[in-house]
Amino acid sequence: MWKSGFKWMFLIIGAMIGAGYASGRELWQFFGHGSGLAILLFTIIFSVSCYIILSISFQHQTTHYVPVLRIIVGKHLTNLYDLLILFYLFTTTIIMIAGSGATLEAYHINYWLGIAAIAIPMILAFIWDIDGILSINSVILPLLIVGLAYILILFTFQQQLSLFSHLGEQHNWMSAFPFAALNIIPLIAVLGAIGNHIKQKGEIWIASIGSGLILGVVSYIYNNSLIQISEEILVYEIPLFAILKHYPYKMVVFMSILLWIAIFTTALSCILGLITRIKEKIKAPLWVLALVITISMIPFTSFGFSTLINYLYPLYGILNLYALSAILIYPIANRYKNS
Repeated sequence: MWKSGFKWMFLIIGAMIGAGYASGRELWQFFGHGSGLAILLFTIIFSVSCYIILSISFQHQTTHYVPVLRIIVGKHLTNLYDLLILFYLFTTTIIMIAGSGATLEAYHINYWLGIAAIAIPMILAFIWDIDGILSINSVILPLLIVGLAYILILFTFQQQLSLFSHLGEQHNWMSAFPFAALNIIPLIAVLGAIGNHIKQKGEIWIASIGSGLILGVVSYIYNNSLIQISEEILVYEIPLFAILKHYPYKMVVFMSILLWIAIFTTALSCILGLITRIKEKIKAPLWVLALVITISMIPFTSFGFSTLINYLYPLYGILNLYALSAILIYPIANRYKNS
């Protein structure tokens, strides 16, 4: 039970910690000053949402997200949200691919080589099917989490920052809802694909609570660090590099590798959601579907990493507030319907 629970937990975190999150750009877009309460609310909302989605997937033994979506938003809105999810997964993967290009470009490596560096292994990963994706997450996600937490805690102590100096004014608490809503779509898409792999309820508890706590703690420490360098963030495509400028070059290289891993795992999760949705209609090996989808995305990466995040993420957050509301009230509505 514990092993499987951690496997789903890392899948959730892998879908969440992508280029936008790990680079700090996404956190700064929604949080910043006065957001301690917002991050706490996000942690609770995220854990509850994961539990509900996983429970529905487990109960109905789903292999893709549409049955879960139909239960959450109703049959009348399923088609609309199905299209929204497909568009979200497609554009988010583009953001991840662009993030790879931006990461390597920081080392004066050609942007398009950075694109190829993620596109090729992303396609090859699907040769081993869904189990291969889960195995990759289980190996590299702990390294990513520990590495990111280490650099943030080190920065906090070396700069003598207080973790609680910004708790006086909590004016930004409402941002917890669009930020959580932003991440609902990948959760539905990815967790809806594994319902038939979950064996018992305990796995759901471990995955939901564990992922929420880890993301909540890391988000709080990360946001606290970004507040200290808020004036410098504007000149950095990737805010994480504003923190890393205080460290030796080897540390910058190490964290850049971790950032690329975050980008890679989220891209895998998004492609997984896309492939499990269309594989029933298009009979082909998963790696062939991944190849076709990835090639079709590459021309769109030229829009730029931060530009895509700045415009698309807030829009998705607002559009998905209804889906988030539907998930949170699902236990009450379902109990009332069955009573």
